Amino acid sequence: MRGRNLRRTLVAAGLVAASAVLVLILALGGLLAFIVASAGVSSSWNASVADLSAALTETEDGYTFTAADYLAEKELWAMLIDENGDVVWQQGKPEDVPSHYTLADVASFTRWYLNDYPVQVRIRPDGLLVAGSPKGSTWKHPFILDTEVLATVPLWFAGLFLLALLCVLGLTALVLSRQFRREQRERDTARSDWINGVSHDIRTPLSMIMGYAGQLEAAPDLSPARREQAAVIRRQSQTLRELVNDLNLTMRLDYEMQPLRRGTLHPAALVRQVAADVLNGGLEEGYALEVDLPPEAEALTLEADGPLLRRALLNLVNNCVNHNPEGCSITLGARADGKFCVLWVEDDGGGTVPAPAKGGSALAADGGAAHGTGLKLVEQIAKSHSGGLELRAGARGVLGVVRIPL
Repeated sequence: MRGRNLRRTLVAAGLVAASAVLVLILALGGLLAFIVASAGVSSSWNASVADLSAALTETEDGYTFTAADYLAEKELWAMLIDENGDVVWQQGKPEDVPSHYTLADVASFTRWYLNDYPVQVRIRPDGLLVAGSPKGSTWKHPFILDTEVLATVPLWFAGLFLLALLCVLGLTALVLSRQFRREQRERDTARSDWINGVSHDIRTPLSMIMGYAGQLEAAPDLSPARREQAAVIRRQSQTLRELVNDLNLTMRLDYEMQPLRRGTLHPAALVRQVAADVLNGGLEEGYALEVDLPPEAEALTLEADGPLLRRALLNLVNNCVNHNPEGCSITLGARADGKFCVLWVEDDGGGTVPAPAKGGSALAADGGAAHGTGLKLVEQIAKSHSGGLELRAGARGVLGVVRIPL
């Protein structure tokens, strides 16, 4: 489904880009054709000077003009200037147009304007025929290009085309990026809803199992062996519940759906609270827990999400318990290290340091097997606080260190 949606989006974006480029090419071509065609039509103002000249004939009594109605209909005017520069015939000539011209006057208006009237001229045996139109009715301008400039016109068109193509491609990439992000958010939301639903469905029967197991564990009429079995069921159910909680939280941190609720906290107090939670939760026989807080740790303050850091330390302690089934001594502490606050957990069980898992995180142990969500969640919590997780061999066993900037 995801692949089909992506292909559809890419095809749609490609069609949009191709259509935009085609429209641009047609628009440029159409504009050029319009300019050329319009220039050709407007150059005669819809009236041919040759036709006007043919309509003007010289007679013994002067001149006969058979296109007077046409000039009036088109709001045009015309006049004939003889070799002496005098106007010897006119039809509709405006009053502000002179009746005599020098050679310089003729040279100035033959291609442009006469008293701001756009004019056209035609040489006749008996003089110069001038046809004019109203002021402001026609725009005339010289269009002159050097051959070197003309040779660069295709390059300019190619450059403009490439610029337009880049704009279209950029717009397409922006649309695709937004579409991808939207689909990604939808998938993340669906995944979150699914995991939340599964987690809820697991917690409900799990709570019942833990409750009944606790009752059986405390039942005096059961044999010690049966009560121990009930205790195992309760502990494993509790472990399963923690795994479900970790899975839910690690997913939310992965997709940045878990907001950090930062507040001022004292690392020393946090360490003591975690130690109390572990001891009150019933630390099994064979395990010992102690706290190591140097004097400078008492004065440390940290802007962080307290519940998340508490979860990280609990996971490190649980990791020590889970990987030392024969029992061990666990030390939990905090200290300052330059501009960092260091929260650490160390055991003396003699276990091996987890090998880097796929992706470079130290989340594997015992031959490279995946360590599960426990340490991954600790690493995610550290990274969400712009810190990191280190796992290394300590003085007695495995040392887990969470470094958070102060």
